Amino acid sequence: MNPAKPSKPMGTQGTRTAARSTARSTQTATLAEIAREAGVSAPTVSKVLNGRADVAPATRTRVEELLRAYGYRRRRAEATRSPVIDLVFHELESAWAMEVIRGVENVARDEGLSVVLSESAGRLTPGRTWADQVAARRPHGVILVLSGLDESGRALLTSRSIPFVVMDPAGDPGDDVPSIGATNWHGGLAATRHLVELGHTRIGAISGPSRMMCSRARVDGYRAALETAGLPVDPGLIRPGNFHHDSGYRAGLELLRLPDRPTAVFAGNDLQALGLYEAARELGLRIPEDLSVVGFDDLPVARWVGPPLTTVRQPLTEMAEAAAKLVLELGRAQGASAATRVELATSLVVRSSTGAPPA
Repeated sequence: MNPAKPSKPMGTQGTRTAARSTARSTQTATLAEIAREAGVSAPTVSKVLNGRADVAPATRTRVEELLRAYGYRRRRAEATRSPVIDLVFHELESAWAMEVIRGVENVARDEGLSVVLSESAGRLTPGRTWADQVAARRPHGVILVLSGLDESGRALLTSRSIPFVVMDPAGDPGDDVPSIGATNWHGGLAATRHLVELGHTRIGAISGPSRMMCSRARVDGYRAALETAGLPVDPGLIRPGNFHHDSGYRAGLELLRLPDRPTAVFAGNDLQALGLYEAARELGLRIPEDLSVVGFDDLPVARWVGPPLTTVRQPLTEMAEAAAKLVLELGRAQGASAATRVELATSLVVRSSTGAPPA
């Protein structure tokens, strides 16, 4: 039996690791303690917390790592917040976004707050530059639409006690991220079931981006409705889209030029449904006599196109209001409230774009 080896002195690195572990468990680290461990001044840590640009990148990274390790949260955050809500879109270019802005504005106005809009240029996770800008603004809260945050972004906002909520998350936000969504699967089910009940047996679908959870859920609901009715799910009748008008047009042409074309199509959103309208007109097909169309969202334009569009109503304004109220509640509770996943109900709105299949 070998004698036990004498233990080595812990050393500076070991002491820091142990101190960090203790701080993580108690979460009582002060700004001065973090500055001392980082080897910088307390004002430098304060600059990092405030998103100031005049800090060397290596220093900023070291301080950020310690803030995250200690689970540091800014004290008295309520008093230091700017009177704004940050509203972040992955893309900002449609009537869909206007409904969301309206909902957040309704709540912000009542609270005496303003709304700051930003766009992540199609990225589902805003970059570090955006996170630094938000940290510098110190808003009352952040609402991310069809988007999300990576671990570093979440840690950055958490250390500043800036609450955030994800609306219609692109992927699974996790149990610890508050989010507001809609019953997308049920909406896809209701849309397709409506077409089945009208007598359609060849029903196509134009999906949204596969990387978005809401898009996948709507197509899953479409599949479930077909399977429940005993109809085959034909992959050849499903076309990918990107939630824009052009993708509805292109996918529509592909579907409607098939030798055995569908007599009805469920479009993943209203904009794609309008693109499908254009494709049908170009091919000389009448709606709903030759082709039934169902959209998703119930944007204001759905009522005014010819013929008025049957669609699944997604309560966008109400979802945005719920997100704004939740992010403000989290701010008042200093982040202490349990994470919440809320789904608002969708409903089918039947108009004139659907009817019985042609003989």
